[in-house]
Amino acid sequence: MSIVRQAAAILLLATALPALGGIYSYIDAEGNRVFTDRPTGQVVEEVQLNPSNSMAAQPTPAPRAVQPPKQQAAAVHYQLQILSPAADETIRNNAGTVSVTVQAEPALQAGHAYQVLLDGQPFGAPGEETSFELSNVDRGTHQLAVAVVDEAERVLQRTENQPFHLIRTSLAQRRMVNPCKKGDYGVRPECPLKDKPVEKRDIPFVPFL
Repeated sequence: MSIVRQAAAILLLATALPALGGIYSYIDAEGNRVFTDRPTGQVVEEVQLNPSNSMAAQPTPAPRAVQPPKQQAAAVHYQLQILSPAADETIRNNAGTVSVTVQAEPALQAGHAYQVLLDGQPFGAPGEETSFELSNVDRGTHQLAVAVVDEAERVLQRTENQPFHLIRTSLAQRRMVNPCKKGDYGVRPECPLKDKPVEKRDIPFVPFL
């Protein structure tokens, strides 16, 4: 048997019988070298196999724990109420000033603000204070509401419209009560300069010659 065949036989036995104790070799009666893992009484030699160059198995990484999805913060439900002016209240203010007070439960969350709505339109800038002052409001009946808005001024919640009535004297009425004098024009709102009478210039008398 050639050396190549012997090596092949050793490799075959090493592959097929990896769990057995060892591999042995002996010369049979015909002079052939025989490889076996079960010596049967013959004079045998143990074959020393070179260690295999197989790589150790890489440790399997532990599976990552799957984090549950974050739940979005629950939307806050506010109990909004306009404390003043009361519904259908009549306010007398010649300057057109109206004081508004609101109440909310719970308190405003971070990033939220109050927005006053007068006749369906925002009046002034949003704010966190519970008291507002509306200025120069026209006389008559108006609809008042208050909303809670976020940082992008999107309405999160609002009250129903609540009517109030504003009484303020007109400029004509003020002039009737307190007529404009020479020094009042351009000073009092009801006495604009355009309404100031033209002053008569004193023309000296020249006798006819």
